[in-house]
Amino acid sequence: MYKVSNNTIKFVASLSQKKYRDKEGCFIAEGNKCVRDTWDYFKCRMLIATQNWYESYGNFTHMDVLQIATRQQMQKMSQFSNPSDVIAVYETPEVTYTPQEVKENINIVLEGVQDPGNLGTIIRLADWYGIKNIFCNKQTVDVYNHKVIQATMGAISRVKVHYCDLEELIESFPEMDVFGTTLDGENIYSTSLPDRGFVIFGNEGNGMSERLKAMTTRNLYIPSRVVDGSTSESLNVGLAAAITISEFCRNTLK
Repeated sequence: MYKVSNNTIKFVASLSQKKYRDKEGCFIAEGNKCVRDTWDYFKCRMLIATQNWYESYGNFTHMDVLQIATRQQMQKMSQFSNPSDVIAVYETPEVTYTPQEVKENINIVLEGVQDPGNLGTIIRLADWYGIKNIFCNKQTVDVYNHKVIQATMGAISRVKVHYCDLEELIESFPEMDVFGTTLDGENIYSTSLPDRGFVIFGNEGNGMSERLKAMTTRNLYIPSRVVDGSTSESLNVGLAAAITISEFCRNTLK
């Protein structure tokens, strides 16, 4: 255990930007709950905390990489307006999947989801329903954005998020059903759904691209109860994902 240096402060602060996360091969988790929910799952390069935090939690793991910082120093490194008492710097893990686990399960596909809170919510949702793989295109927000990490509430430890060419992914599994989520699809509540396949959720403003829509085998729609009168134009993608995945999992939970 030793005091944090100015170089370390600059290094940690730089990880707010994706280019430096990619360059250094690491990301941060911030806050007592977020750090304690994740530190058993990722290789910890450094743990930076206040003296007060150390006195409360100093008997836990990773004390060999602990550095002590003042509140003012934590402010310089924090990515929140109110700095927390602990920041963990983790090494970015290598995530892989096997064709078998894809074929036998529901897989979430995200095209251009931009909001970190939405991605974090969907990762947490996947964790709740035991979905192990989420596939994203390069236009989807970075999973190691600190707001995404925070929103997952520890679920990032158990769900694998892959960035790839979505068209190539789908083409490599020609036997798999591909479900789109659109405003002109089948009523999800009156549709029989399998317990495996790809389920695509598109960009918050534009939905699925025409290229991906052309690859779906079926499209699904969540109808509103409002028959007469105005209502919201659409659902937030995190809410839509929650309802949709819940319907896919209904049969297996009976």
